[in-house]
Amino acid sequence: MANQNQPDWDSLAEKFDLWLPQIAPAGEALLAALSVNPGDKILDLASGTGEPALTLARRNPHAQVIGTDAAAGMVRAASNKLKTERLDNIEFTTMSAEQLDFEDASFDKVICRFGVMLFENPLQGLKEMHRVLRPGGQIALTVWSTAEGMTTMNWAYQAFKNRLNEEDLPALGKITSLGADGALESLLDQAGFTQYQIERKPFNYQFKSFEEYWDLVEASDIMKQQFDALPDNERNSVRDEVARFARDFQGENGLVIPHEFLVAFGTK
Repeated sequence: MANQNQPDWDSLAEKFDLWLPQIAPAGEALLAALSVNPGDKILDLASGTGEPALTLARRNPHAQVIGTDAAAGMVRAASNKLKTERLDNIEFTTMSAEQLDFEDASFDKVICRFGVMLFENPLQGLKEMHRVLRPGGQIALTVWSTAEGMTTMNWAYQAFKNRLNEEDLPALGKITSLGADGALESLLDQAGFTQYQIERKPFNYQFKSFEEYWDLVEASDIMKQQFDALPDNERNSVRDEVARFARDFQGENGLVIPHEFLVAFGTK
């Protein structure tokens, strides 16, 4: 499970918003961990198509928010949203988390939702977060938990593992690489953070039916690379196998799929 294969985030940018309602609890956990003051300068790393940076800017009009992402397509999608919103306290820019083009101690808050574990070099990214954060400033980030806590990705991995070569499998190992006990703590310590706490947060993906869930999987192209590597006649077999995994989670309230993430928050 240690492969590094990831979706092409640049090409998926226009469709990534389809998943925002499902992962919204992670953004809310980040914002709940912050104490934003008027005039604060806040950095949202791996901001994707603009969340939670946009929500943060809407709720705190007297703070300045900058969102960055390494994928130009994501930044383009986020920036396009500003054309329809009257927000003058936020901007987006393309930038690698490992090489931030900001001065030392230039931000009051630094946040990152589901980004650190996907950095090319997570430790270097955290070191950069520490560098640009002012003394006494706040950090808040979320990462996915273990493979067992990233249920839908685990389903996909299990469905594809006997059908594809290792290099084509979903990046379950990378995505859940900081979920084990002590993994995130170790990187935060090495990056220079000493005042923080980490909490595990359960939450659910919720759909009316498996068909609604699978429609989202296909519409978002989140598994496009894996499906493209399959023979055409295998696609339905994968769907059927994932459907079998999902049966245990179908009930009166529809399809309720448990997931878990870690939220880390503290001060420099």
